[in-house]
Amino acid sequence: MAAILTGPFLLLCLGHFAVDFYAGSVATLQPLLADKYSLTLAQVGVLSGVFMFGSAVMQLFFGLLSDRIHSRLFVVLGLATAGVFLSSLGVANGYPMLLAIALVGGMGVASFHPQSTSQAAAHAKSRRGLTVAIFIAAGMVGLSLGPIYFSTLAERVGLEQLPLAALPALIIAGFLLWMLPAPANGRTNGETSFEWEPFRRHWKPLLLHYALVVLRSVVHLGLAQFLTVYLYQDRGFTLKRASIWLAIFFVSSVVASLTGGSLADRIGGRRVVLISMIACFPFFALFLGTTGWLSLAGLFVGTLILLLTNPVMIVMAQALVPEQAGTASALVMGFGWGMAGITLIPMLGWIADYVGLQAVFWGVAALPLLGFLMALKLPKEAKAG
Repeated sequence: MAAILTGPFLLLCLGHFAVDFYAGSVATLQPLLADKYSLTLAQVGVLSGVFMFGSAVMQLFFGLLSDRIHSRLFVVLGLATAGVFLSSLGVANGYPMLLAIALVGGMGVASFHPQSTSQAAAHAKSRRGLTVAIFIAAGMVGLSLGPIYFSTLAERVGLEQLPLAALPALIIAGFLLWMLPAPANGRTNGETSFEWEPFRRHWKPLLLHYALVVLRSVVHLGLAQFLTVYLYQDRGFTLKRASIWLAIFFVSSVVASLTGGSLADRIGGRRVVLISMIACFPFFALFLGTTGWLSLAGLFVGTLILLLTNPVMIVMAQALVPEQAGTASALVMGFGWGMAGITLIPMLGWIADYVGLQAVFWGVAALPLLGFLMALKLPKEAKAG
């Protein structure tokens, strides 16, 4: 463990914490944004989709770029951009400007992730799954605390003064610019051009990885992006109470990342994926079918089990194409996540306008059962560590 926790690795974890701290702002502020801009659930879904395009789909572009250009500015400027723009959602002069702010802020998130993830993984000596899990968990801690930060600040100063929330991001970005070393190239011959050949050789398992990430992301994002609206509108929660439930939802992601990475190092990634897909549905059913603490427990445990695969899928993809680790990370961490966000999350919002969020949540909660059948086709020899 001590060998993993080097200075550069801890700096990358700090940056990941900070950028994901701001990445949760769109989901947190949706009830207030919906009231201010008179948004339907379909428009809320489009807002989430635009943010997902910027923050996740664009990771593939930044992954390709970072495999060519090895610069810490992807990390520094990504964090600063995310902080400034995502803290400014409440000052838009209308829905089109709101979408533009979400898009640019999301691109800041996208810029940060591919290179930082591949560099974090490079610090692994033997326990690669645990190393990536710690890095991901740092981001999930940020996601967990962000909702409380933004909801508290919004209630105290209002949406118009919320740009003040960007200050921590700018301070941490400046610190990283000062302290973070330039990323290692990772090549021995000085070549920096991108190569498609490794992806062509492994396109079948990569496609299956990608499909599983998309399916899992529909469940995760469907819950994450609409949870505060659902609790606010359907269950009568205050924004503060709804944001606390959202924070607990993200806390389960922290536990899942650490647990999934450790399990994968011991029993292999394929087994972790199979367990995750089959075991999460009963707990999501508990969340939707009950109220109070029992419902919250179902949400927490169901999300924890679902996201056991988070570090696992990244490490499995990187192991297939280690020479293009940044792009492999972006493909399964960002592009798959983002494609679910931009194509299916707006559709879920549109459907919810007709049948309600409760019915939509039941539908997405059952999707991992399909994922279990898909995961049976993963190569048995695939390991996460």
